[in-house]
Amino acid sequence: MKTTVILGKSGLEVSRIAFGTWQLSPRFWGEVPRADVARAIRAALDLGINFFDTADAYGDGLAESVLGETLKPVPRDKVIIATKVFNHFSPDGTRYPDLSPAHIRERCESSLKRLQTDYIDLYLLHFYDQLTPLDVVAETMEDLKEQGKIRHYGVSNFRIEELRAAVAAGNFSVLQPPYSLIDLEAEQSLFPFCLANGIGVMIYSPLHKGLLSGKYKGTETFHDFRRHHPDFQGERFRMIAEAVGRLAPLAAHYGLSIYQLVLAATLTHPAIHCAVIGVKTEDQVREAAGALGKTVERPDYFTIRRTLDFGPPAKIKDATGTVK
Repeated sequence: MKTTVILGKSGLEVSRIAFGTWQLSPRFWGEVPRADVARAIRAALDLGINFFDTADAYGDGLAESVLGETLKPVPRDKVIIATKVFNHFSPDGTRYPDLSPAHIRERCESSLKRLQTDYIDLYLLHFYDQLTPLDVVAETMEDLKEQGKIRHYGVSNFRIEELRAAVAAGNFSVLQPPYSLIDLEAEQSLFPFCLANGIGVMIYSPLHKGLLSGKYKGTETFHDFRRHHPDFQGERFRMIAEAVGRLAPLAAHYGLSIYQLVLAATLTHPAIHCAVIGVKTEDQVREAAGALGKTVERPDYFTIRRTLDFGPPAKIKDATGTVK
């Protein structure tokens, strides 16, 4: 397996593992030391990871600021940066969807400042906005391209009909959906559509919020948002954790950790160009990078899928009411 890939028709050459920054959202993950994440970002660069994913919503700009400050000394053409737009942030702390042209332009300028860069490689719509026609959004994105402020644009968390509408409306070249080997919903219609239309796919949460990492016994309690997530509660949590643990002999056969085995298997799907991983420490990014270039044989791939077949995963809503 190559360690880099062309991200669909965007043409961007990215590492097959992308460094995600959602963990810099205190309301989801609690306080994560900025210095630890900065060290992890620098380690990622040394390990061949050139793709960094963030959003203005992560920590209300905190993630973009940390990423921008850390990457500032790095030659700009050596990294690919993706960020997202969607929320209108009110003074009282509430949010609401807003992909109107004026708001997109304002948020783009704010992201550029926080990221300390002149351009964004990939600008994603974080979610679908029911009130703004996609052709209007596409026109705004094209204007930003002409101004040199973004290079490419795409969507995140779109369902299949929303993605079809986006592709019909403009040059949306990338999709970022949730996907893991216990959350296979994207395979049903999104992946076939992307394969047929040259859409780059950068999945997020491939370890299902850490559940597939192999480090849980199913008896742990959590102090972040997972304390309310059904997949991390009771019998289902215990059963999944035990099943993940049963992958240890297969992981050892490949000379990998369970985390690396699951990540390598996930990247086997032909629709998936890269996987966005959440990283809090340097050790975590080193383990993730160990999956770069690794492959899993077809029989073992399906053994892993059978082992992790627990039916549809549970869904929860974040503070904005958005299903995660």
